[in-house]
Amino acid sequence: MATLFIADLHLHTEEPAITAGFLRFLTGTARQAHALYILGDLFEAWIGDDDPTPLHREIAAAIKALVDSGVPCYFIHGNRDFLLGKRFARESGMQLLPEEKVLDLYGRKILIMHGDTLCTDDAGYQAFRAKVHTPWIQRLFLALPLFVRQRIAAKMRASSKAANSSKSLAIMDVNPQAVVAALERHQVQCLIHGHTHRPDVHELIANSKPAMRVVLGAWHTQGSMVKVTADNVELIPFPFG
Repeated sequence: MATLFIADLHLHTEEPAITAGFLRFLTGTARQAHALYILGDLFEAWIGDDDPTPLHREIAAAIKALVDSGVPCYFIHGNRDFLLGKRFARESGMQLLPEEKVLDLYGRKILIMHGDTLCTDDAGYQAFRAKVHTPWIQRLFLALPLFVRQRIAAKMRASSKAANSSKSLAIMDVNPQAVVAALERHQVQCLIHGHTHRPDVHELIANSKPAMRVVLGAWHTQGSMVKVTADNVELIPFPFG
């Protein structure tokens, strides 16, 4: 048995192959796991739990079926779906976690997060993130009519895409000092995160000992998961089919 981690699926109606791949994953590989952790950006965008998009209902039902089969599912918000709330969590059976969580798996302590907070060199993004995570701003946005939220979200995605096109890859990646600080803050030697879409296993030093940072890949053309067992932590790409 193993515990599985995924992130950055960016599900939306324009990418049915990714949705189909995720649904197969939920009825196949995930059914054999101790638990499934989704580390953010499950959806390309989230403007409120009241959004009637059929895809959201389909995904909620599929995750609920996994949970009902005996595999608990946990969720950490990403930068695309940070407004996903308690209503969708109840519908899907997912348990919402804080933005940083330490797990004790098979005697190994592991820190999990989405990963965007580690990109501290991107000052513009961090300022934007702080603003949209302000509780009163979120309440104000969610109180707007659905069609207004849709327009705002579309404009924000376009602005983000334009801004990112002019940023260097280094700025949009994690800051090494921020990674070490997170590991040392939680006194752990293993970190799993997503967000950067740069799947890899990095070795480093934290707490004056060897440590590892495992980065999940985005589900663009294939799936990506981290499999944690009593013996190993593996980053595994796999085909949607």
